[in-house]
Amino acid sequence: MAASDGGTPAEEYDGGLAASGADGTSGAGPGTRGVYAISVAAELVGTGQQNIRQYERKGLLTPGRTDGGTRRYSENDLATLRRIGALLDEGLNLAGVKLVLELEAENRGLTEDNKGLADDNRGLREDNRGLRKDLKRARGGA
Repeated sequence: MAASDGGTPAEEYDGGLAASGADGTSGAGPGTRGVYAISVAAELVGTGQQNIRQYERKGLLTPGRTDGGTRRYSENDLATLRRIGALLDEGLNLAGVKLVLELEAENRGLTEDNKGLADDNRGLREDNRGLRKDLKRARGGA
């Protein structure tokens, strides 16, 4: 499956376990609701149903399931399938693809953590400036 088969090119998608976390659990938020049957998902991303089943067996993604056990793929699952296809086209095997997806997901998490810490740091600096002003006033404006 080539990324040019209507999928998202690797350089436009930050990759990773978009629909599932590294632990295989489904995330919450837009694009996580499973709406596509496996046949539709396979057609949309340009791969075979057996390939998708194999990716699931290898732990590359975990689609949602209906009460009856039927797989349902979300928009995030489709993005992950496209990313898998792009990595396979680049010559990685499934074990390598799994590692890349896990590392990309971890990288996204660390980036989010870093942004949160930067925001916290900004808030602490503002508090520090306010406390310095208060201390200066308390010392008589020195």
